[in-house]
Amino acid sequence: MTKSVLLIVTNHDKINNDEDKPTGLWLSEAAEPYHVFQSAGFKVDIASPKGGSVPLDPNSLDGEEAEGDNEIIKLLQNTKRIKDMVYEGYDAIFFAGGHGTMYDFPGQADIQNILAFFKDDGRIISAVCHGPAAFADAKTKDGKYVVDGVKLTGFTNEEEKSMGLLDDMPFALQSKLESNGAGFVVGEAMEEHIITDGNFITGQNPASAEAAARAVVNKLQ
Repeated sequence: MTKSVLLIVTNHDKINNDEDKPTGLWLSEAAEPYHVFQSAGFKVDIASPKGGSVPLDPNSLDGEEAEGDNEIIKLLQNTKRIKDMVYEGYDAIFFAGGHGTMYDFPGQADIQNILAFFKDDGRIISAVCHGPAAFADAKTKDGKYVVDGVKLTGFTNEEEKSMGLLDDMPFALQSKLESNGAGFVVGEAMEEHIITDGNFITGQNPASAEAAARAVVNKLQ
């Protein structure tokens, strides 16, 4: 049986709705996992809260890496809506990051339904950088926070401060997940760092996207 992963990305394109602060998906955090999953022979579908076109953070388009990402950039112009996905058919879910996720992942009903189902069913829940914003205040059917008692990582308060964006965010990701009962594990700033705890696999920052996806592949194979 071919394994399948649902890759979830943001639709939100501005920090604090400020025209001068464009944001969105951090391209490599979707592109690298996509290539890793494809190379492993997995089926990969991409969905977003609203479907359709996904904004890319302009800062993630610098450099040569974007050259080889034409395939996924094309796919990101026409994503499926999360609510239209039969999420029970996927072996793993992967939340890509980018600051846009801080606005449209938390409290999103379809995302919360998926998280509750995947947690209760023991399926793989994975995320990188700001992708764990999906976990913020999400609960299982018994009313417990999805991340309560889970060791994980994500973009740290220190990393957010270093970018000068901590005060612009709706909340501090690390602090929020800690308040939900997660054991947040901090690695070196901007260095590859992943945490696997049971069926949760998380990466701290953009440098951790490929390693997080490889950990998902290893868990599924």
